[in-house]
Amino acid sequence: MDLELSAEQLAVRRLARDFVEGEVAPYAAGWDRAEAVDRSIVRKLGEVGFLGLTIEEAYGGCGGDHLSYCLVTEELGRGDSSVRGIVSVSLGLVAKTVAAWGDEEQKRRWLPGLTSGEYVGCFGLTEPGTGSDAGALATRAVRDGDSFVVNGTKMFITNGTWADVVLLFARSVDVPGHAGVSAFLVPADTPGLSRRAVHGKLGLRGQATAELVFEDVRVPASALLGPEGKGFAVAMSALAKGRMSVAAGCVGIARAALEAAVGYAGEREQFGKVIARHQLVQELISDIAVDVDAARLLTWRVADLVDRGRPFAVESSKAKLFASEAAVRAANNALQVFGGYGYVDEYPVGKLLRDARVMTLYEGTSQIQKLLIGRSLTGVSAF
Repeated sequence: MDLELSAEQLAVRRLARDFVEGEVAPYAAGWDRAEAVDRSIVRKLGEVGFLGLTIEEAYGGCGGDHLSYCLVTEELGRGDSSVRGIVSVSLGLVAKTVAAWGDEEQKRRWLPGLTSGEYVGCFGLTEPGTGSDAGALATRAVRDGDSFVVNGTKMFITNGTWADVVLLFARSVDVPGHAGVSAFLVPADTPGLSRRAVHGKLGLRGQATAELVFEDVRVPASALLGPEGKGFAVAMSALAKGRMSVAAGCVGIARAALEAAVGYAGEREQFGKVIARHQLVQELISDIAVDVDAARLLTWRVADLVDRGRPFAVESSKAKLFASEAAVRAANNALQVFGGYGYVDEYPVGKLLRDARVMTLYEGTSQIQKLLIGRSLTGVSAF
């Protein structure tokens, strides 16, 4: 389905498909079993330009629009959501946020490395006791002269064990709620910062997920990203665009499920004919196809709004809500088409279902998206 994509956008999509076929898809199952993506993929992502999309060339990026970014993240999501997550976080949540909120020194220091793949970024928001309630952060950054001393713990941090820089959110002002939160750019080798890999995940098993512990970590005041006390606004602006990226990745998962189901249904025989000739199998496949197209259109609408400088946060919540739930439905329907074979990892659909499930949880659960959408419609906050 193409809605008048430009020649440049079509070229970007072809590049992404070729990259996935050569550098991602052949290894995805092995990475999943080993619970580790080969870190050399980061440099490869940088070399092909996928870590610099939408970032100005002056800072090492390759420019481009947000629809092109969605095209790339869809293809990566189709190939391996663990790889898609590297781009969505290091570029989508960290580099784009530095580009939007950073001063000139911060942009010059971090963006060239992030866009080239020399550096990896992670987004330090979630804590053991604060997931959806992001305004209740317990991590503290206490002013001490020209520095802040940080203590606290972050949990389920994508890219956490690989990261060279942490976009950290901590309470630096002694007021309740989100008004006291500030954002900091913290080099990951700063003394007092330790990291522990999180293993045994249901999905995204190849992704480098970590717990980060800050024990008297001294951070210079120059590391503040944006004004002190405005960290919640920084985080929410990052997540509004990040949800678009997650939605695009979910389209990729659903598309992979569709392609797998169609292929298998055309080969598998039961009751004397290929199962594609059975009506209820066609129902499963058609439901996946509708979800793919609907999720893609919702996601592309967000990209169009971003590129035109229009408000997009609510539309991003709608796209993320629908696409993440659609990806779960699509993968589950594909597994049903495969029957018992879908339950073993020789075939791709089990991994697709496991990877899809977390999409309804991170960067705002489905329930949080509904509350955000509801607030926009009623003018009343339910949380």
